[in-house]
Amino acid sequence: MQTKTVKVPNISCGHCVRTIENEVGELAGVTKVSASESTKLVTVEWNEPQTWETIQALLEEINYPPQN
Repeated sequence: MQTKTVKVPNISCGHCVRTIENEVGELAGVTKVSASESTKLVTVEWNEPQTWETIQALLEEINYPPQN
């Protein structure tokens, strides 16, 4: 299992948190997603064959790009 935590500056409300958790949580291989409105951090846990690149692409697609 792999885990990554990233800052997502576009998180501004509870709806943002739910959107991220629901959308990313639907990806095959993703086992846990938690987002925080106060810290603007998103933590994702996933198993192979899922990749961080795919997760990051989805975050960008739904307008919550992670900060590099």
